[in-house]
Amino acid sequence: MKKIFLLILVFSLSLIFLGCGQGPKVAEVGKSAPDFTLVDLKGKVWTLSELRGQVVFVNFWATWCPPCREEMPSMQRLYTMMPQDKFKMLAILNRDDPALAKNFSLKLATTMPILDDQKNDVGLKYGLTGVPETFIVDKQGVLRNKFIGPANWDSPGVVQMLMQYINQ
Repeated sequence: MKKIFLLILVFSLSLIFLGCGQGPKVAEVGKSAPDFTLVDLKGKVWTLSELRGQVVFVNFWATWCPPCREEMPSMQRLYTMMPQDKFKMLAILNRDDPALAKNFSLKLATTMPILDDQKNDVGLKYGLTGVPETFIVDKQGVLRNKFIGPANWDSPGVVQMLMQYINQ
């Protein structure tokens, strides 16, 4: 009887930990971007699905991350040059202190929304491997690009790519 109980226990635990062979569902290029709702540092609530009809630039970052801090000025320049009615930029603070992000934002005079994901709930949905990571979501809510690491976001190539999605 103990052997059967032990066998059932081991089998049950394996189902719990392995999820019947299925890992967590994460963002995948070419598929619908995982929806989320987060609050920015000014208290505004942002829901990705409510931004349908616009191209959305989703960047995960942290204040303790030197490459994240280095790319932020180019993100701000991109944010100001893109048409605000067709493009949204969401800078998602990942596992970091919002007070530090607020000070950093004031110092750089950034105006893009900075959303708080202290618990990494959205980061898990997107399968983050680290920061910075950036995701481009098209007007239909489909994830079109994933970039791991920093970039010069106001470069002509990036602007051209985003404008193609905007004009589709």
